[in-house]
Amino acid sequence: MDPDMLFDFIRATQSEEWKKLKSRHGMDVKEKFLDRLTKDIKKRGTLKVLRTGVKDVGCHFDLVYFKPENGLNVEHQDKYRANIFSVIRQLHYSTKTPKKSIDMVLFINGIPIITAELKSPLNGQNIEHAINQYKERDSTEPLLSFGRCFAHFAVDPRLVFMTTKVMGESTEFLPFNKGYQYGAGNPPAYGEDNYDTAYLWEEIWKKDMLLDIMQNFLQIVSKKGQNGAISTQLIFPRYHQLDAVNLLVENTRINGAGRKYLIEHSAGSGKSYTISRLCDKLSGLHDESNKNIFDSIIVITDRRVLDDQLSQTILGHEHVEGTIVSIEKDKAKNLAKAIESNVKIIIVTLQTFPFAIDFFHKTPGKRFAVVIDEAHSSQTGDTARDLRRVLVTEDSVEYEDEQEKDVEDIINEKMEEITTDLKLQPKNISFYAFTATPKNKTLEMFGERQPDGTFEPFHLYSMKQAIEEGFILDVLQNYTTYTMYFELMKKIKDDPQYKKTIASSLLKSYVGSSEYAIRKKTELMLNHFWTGTKDRIGGRSKAMVVTSSRANAIRYELEFKKQVKEKEYPFEVLVAFSGTVKGENVRKVYTGKDFTESGENGFPEKHTAEKFKEDKYRILIVANKFQTGFDQPLLHTMYVDKKLGGVEAVQTLSRLNRRHPEKSDTMVLDFVNDAEMIREPFQRYHVKTILTEPTDPNRLYDYENQLKDFAVFDNSDINKFAVEYFSSKGKQTVLYTSLRPAIERWGRLEDDEKRDFKKRMATFVRQYAFLSQIIPFFDEKLEKFYQYSKYLVKELHVGLDRLPTEITEKVNMSSFRIQETSKGSILLSDDDGRLRPVPEPGAIHSIEDELTPLSEIIEEINEHFGTDFTEEDKVGQALGYLEKNLTENPRLVAAANPAVNKKEDFDLVFKEIVSDELNELIEVNIDLYSKIKDDADFGKLVKEMLLNNVYKKLVSKDSLVIS
Repeated sequence: MDPDMLFDFIRATQSEEWKKLKSRHGMDVKEKFLDRLTKDIKKRGTLKVLRTGVKDVGCHFDLVYFKPENGLNVEHQDKYRANIFSVIRQLHYSTKTPKKSIDMVLFINGIPIITAELKSPLNGQNIEHAINQYKERDSTEPLLSFGRCFAHFAVDPRLVFMTTKVMGESTEFLPFNKGYQYGAGNPPAYGEDNYDTAYLWEEIWKKDMLLDIMQNFLQIVSKKGQNGAISTQLIFPRYHQLDAVNLLVENTRINGAGRKYLIEHSAGSGKSYTISRLCDKLSGLHDESNKNIFDSIIVITDRRVLDDQLSQTILGHEHVEGTIVSIEKDKAKNLAKAIESNVKIIIVTLQTFPFAIDFFHKTPGKRFAVVIDEAHSSQTGDTARDLRRVLVTEDSVEYEDEQEKDVEDIINEKMEEITTDLKLQPKNISFYAFTATPKNKTLEMFGERQPDGTFEPFHLYSMKQAIEEGFILDVLQNYTTYTMYFELMKKIKDDPQYKKTIASSLLKSYVGSSEYAIRKKTELMLNHFWTGTKDRIGGRSKAMVVTSSRANAIRYELEFKKQVKEKEYPFEVLVAFSGTVKGENVRKVYTGKDFTESGENGFPEKHTAEKFKEDKYRILIVANKFQTGFDQPLLHTMYVDKKLGGVEAVQTLSRLNRRHPEKSDTMVLDFVNDAEMIREPFQRYHVKTILTEPTDPNRLYDYENQLKDFAVFDNSDINKFAVEYFSSKGKQTVLYTSLRPAIERWGRLEDDEKRDFKKRMATFVRQYAFLSQIIPFFDEKLEKFYQYSKYLVKELHVGLDRLPTEITEKVNMSSFRIQETSKGSILLSDDDGRLRPVPEPGAIHSIEDELTPLSEIIEEINEHFGTDFTEEDKVGQALGYLEKNLTENPRLVAAANPAVNKKEDFDLVFKEIVSDELNELIEVNIDLYSKIKDDADFGKLVKEMLLNNVYKKLVSKDSLVIS
C-alpha cells in the first residue's frame, strides 16, 4: 500500500470525515486506520472494500469514486476526477525476501490493483519467462494473495497473458490479446516506438478504463467442483468482452434506442458474462440530456447459468440492488408489474417472450433494450418445440412439412411480427442478438449493412480465435468417417411399384437400422471406446452416440447394454429421447411395450444430464436431445449415425469442445457424413460470417404471381377480405366467410397441387413478414394480400402421405460391410463464411416422384451402395438374417420361457423349425445353403451356433416378448 497517496485522496475528498476520525483516534490516526483497512482488505478482498468503502469507529470512507451515470451531480464528478492513479516500478513486495521485486504495480488511491512482469526478447526473455516467474513466487505474500490485486499480467512486445489467482505451478494464465487475422495474437504494430502490446497501457491501463473495469466488469463468483468443494474466483474481463460491451454501449449512447446489433461470439467466448455486463451498463446508460436511454432491459434466455450470473453480478453492486427480476411464475402478471414498476433488468425465458412482445405493444411510450441470448441454447430439444407451441397459436400456419426449426428461427419470426403485425415504432426498442452461428435471416435482420451490400456482425469473436487461444478444443482434429456398403434383394415374386425417392429413402433407413447393422456398428463403437477413449481425461472420459431417430436410439441402447454385459465392461449406458416410443416401431419382438427415457434409465428424465456426470455412466445415446446447449467437459468422443448439415452440424459436434484440465483432444467417428459435408458448415462459422447480398424484395411479387396461377383466389376475394379486416368494426365471422370461395377452389385441386399451394403461400407469408422490415417502400395491395394469405393458409388442411413402410418386408439385405473411408483432421481456411440470402421461389409444381418397380429401385441402390463383398461378408450377413428370423419365431419365443420349459425342450422345438428357416437361405446365399446341406460337420456347427445364440437372446431380459 502507498499510505501517502491514500491519505492525500482521503483528505482531498472526505476532509470532514477525516477530521472526525482524527478526533477519535488522536495522533495515531494514520497507523490505526491503515491497520483497520489492511484487516478489512484481508477479510473481504480489495474489490468489495473499494466498492463499499471502509468503516472505522463510526466513520465511513470511500476509497474510490466511480464514474457517475449522468452529469447532474457536479460534486460526484469532482470526486471522480480526484481519484489518484500511480505506478511503481520494481516494487519490492516480499515480506520474507525483501530483495524480490515485481516489474510494475498499478495503484488506485494508494491501494495496489494490478501487477505486471514486462519481458523483452532482446534481453533473452519472453512471455513464458514472465509466466514462470509468477508461478515460482510465494502466493502467501500479501501482494500476491488472492483478492488483493485484481490481475497479474505477463507481457512481452507481442503477447499479453493474465491471471487473477497465483497458485504456484497450478496458476492458469489466460490470453489477453486483441486477436489477429481472426485468430490468436495481436496485430503487428508499425512504427519505431510502438509494440504489438501497446494497447495494454494505451487502452486498458488508462484511468477511466480501469475504473470502468472495477465498477462494471470485475466479478467474484463461487463455483462447486466435481468433488463438491466450493472455490472462489475473481473474473477479470477478456479483451474481446471489454471491447464488445463498451463498443455496444458507446454506439447506443450516441444513436439512442431503435437499433439492432448482432454479436457473433463463438463457443468459449464467455457469452453469459458478456451479456451480464452489457445489461448492467445499459441499465444505467444516459444520453447527452442526462435521461435514461432505456426504461427496462429485457433479457431473453433459456440458460439458468445466465440468470444466476446476472443475479450474482448485478445484485453484488449495492447501487443497483432491487433492479433485477426473473419472471418464472404468473408470467403475464409479473412481467406487467415489472415493466410498470420500471424494473431495470427483467430476465424472461423463451416461453415468456410473447408476453414481453405484447407489453411492448401496450407501452409505446417506454423504451426497451432486448438482449437475446444464444439462439440455440436448449439442451433437451424441447425448447424450440415448446416455444413454437407458445408463439404459434392453434390456428397458425403449418408449413415446411414439419421441417425442424430451432429457437433462432422462431425468434426471427416473432421479430418480424413486431414490425408487421404490432406496428411498433423501431425507435422504442434496441435489439442485441448474441449467437455463435448466425443464419442468413439473422444476419440480414440484425447485422450491419456494408457499403458493398453485404451484412456483417457488429462484433466478432471467432471460432478460430477461441480454438487458438485454448478456450475450446478443435472438434475436427481427429475425424474418422465410415461408409456402409450393402446389397439388397427382393424376396417376393411380385414386382410392385413405389415412388422411387420415398422408397429409396425407406430402404436406406431400413439397412442402417437393421439389427445386423446396429450390432456391427455397436461392436465398432464399443471397441473404439474401450481401446481408444476410456483412458482419456484421467480415465474419466465419456462418449455420445448421436442417432437419427428415437427408435434407433432405443435400438442402440438395447444393443449397447447387451454387448456391455456380454463383455463385462465396467461402465453403464444412458439414453435420451423425448416422449414415448411404441415397441413395434423398435422391433417386432417388442410389440406391446412402450419405451420412455425414464423407463430405460431408471430415473426421471429431468435428471439425465446430472446423472451422466457420475463416473459409472460413460456413454450417452441421444435422439434430438443434448445436441445443443449441453455442457459436459468430460465428453471426449462422439459417434455420429445421423445426417448432419448446416448449423446443426456445428452445434452437435461442438458438444465436444468444452475444456478440461486433462483434456487435450477429441475424437469423432461418423457413419453417415463424409468429411466435406462436415467441413462446409464449419467453414461458414470458422472466422467471420457474412451475408453476401440482401434479399430481393421483388421476390414477393414472384410468389404472388405464382400463387395467382393456381386460380384459387382473385382480386375480389382479397378486396372483400381487406374491407372487413381493416375496418374498425370488422367481424371475425365475416372474415372467415370471405375465405370460403378460395378454400372451396383449393379443395378441388389435386393433392400435390394442394400441398404446393399451401407451402408457397406459407412461404410468402414468412417472406413478407421478414422483408417488410427492410424494404424501402410500402405496397398497399401487397399488404392486403399478406393479411389475406395469413388467414387463408391457416384454413388449408392437408393430410399427410402414408409412407409405404411395408416395402421393408419385401426385401432382404444379402451383404453388409462398414468400411473406414477417411481419417485425420478436417482443415479449414481463413476465408469468410459466406451465406446466401433467402432463396428465390422455384417452379410452380413439384417434380412428380415417379412410380418405379421395386426390382429397379433395388438395382439402383445396389449400384450406388454396393461393393466387392468378400465371402466372409456374405456369410456373416446371411447367418445374421437367419438368426433374426429364428429369434422372432413365435414358437421359439414361447419355448424359451424358462418358467415353462427347460433347455432340452427348447432344443426339440428348435430342431423342428431350423430346417424350414434354412431353406430361406436359398433366396439369400445359395452357396452357404449348399455347404450346410452337403457338409454334415459344417452344417452341425452352424446349427449349434444358431441354437446357442438364439436361446441366449430369447432368455435374456432385454429380448423377452412383452405379452
